[in-house]
Amino acid sequence: MTALRPRVRALLPALVLTLVSLELGACVSAKEYDELAADLAKARDELTAARAESKDLSVALQEAETAAQLLGANIADLEDQLRTAEVRAQEAETELAGVLKDKSNLSASVEEMQQALAELQRLRAAAEVRAGMYRSVLNKFKTLIDNGTLKAKIVDGRMVLELRTDILFDSGKAKLSDEGAATVGEVGKLLAELSDRRFQVEGHTDNVPIKTKAFPSNWELASARAITVVNEMIAAGMPATNISAAAYADTRPAASNATDEGRAQNRRIEIVLIPDLSDLPGAEDIEKMFNGPRS
Repeated sequence: MTALRPRVRALLPALVLTLVSLELGACVSAKEYDELAADLAKARDELTAARAESKDLSVALQEAETAAQLLGANIADLEDQLRTAEVRAQEAETELAGVLKDKSNLSASVEEMQQALAELQRLRAAAEVRAGMYRSVLNKFKTLIDNGTLKAKIVDGRMVLELRTDILFDSGKAKLSDEGAATVGEVGKLLAELSDRRFQVEGHTDNVPIKTKAFPSNWELASARAITVVNEMIAAGMPATNISAAAYADTRPAASNATDEGRAQNRRIEIVLIPDLSDLPGAEDIEKMFNGPRS
């Protein structure tokens, strides 16, 4: 607030006293009286102006204080909004980091799924090739299967063609009968057409022991019969590189040896389609494990 003018404050008491003295009859000239009266009037005007100015300054000061209070409230509100915005920004950053992580995980999952799908499609294609080959074999032997000469089955994941030895050999013998030689020759010709496949002829017997000079046990009998069939198939056109012989004697019965019928089922020749290991899942990795990478 602006103070009253110093001159007004200094002259006002003296002017008042002078005028009072004049009014009480003091002897002064008219000129001095007029000058004093003029000074008093001027002092009064300046006092009135100063009071008005003071009042205006008080109002302005009050308005400024009110505006400052409003501004302070606005600043506090803005600070609250800023803190809220900072919290939300941190939450958004955290959420964005989570989204990016999820996106990365999702991308990895999609890639893994695509790889798994490609592997599944490869395995499916390989399975379809094997299924097609099995159908081809069955179609080739349909007549022999239908008339009961030959039986087709899957054993331990391998396709097996079964011939009863009662049709092929006399009891305790390893020489093919005429009917047996014709049957084996026909089978050999058909299998020879599958030039990219390998086969194993397996000899099986029942559990009735044999002990002769030619066959001291069922092992020798089973082996001799398997080799006889192999030779007959080679004579019919089967490449020797595509066929082998094995014997199991009575160790893998197909039925119970407690009955004549069961023992008859156990006396058999099985021609097994040997699986191509390169068709199996993970075959390339297994090959590298044993042989190292291909040069």
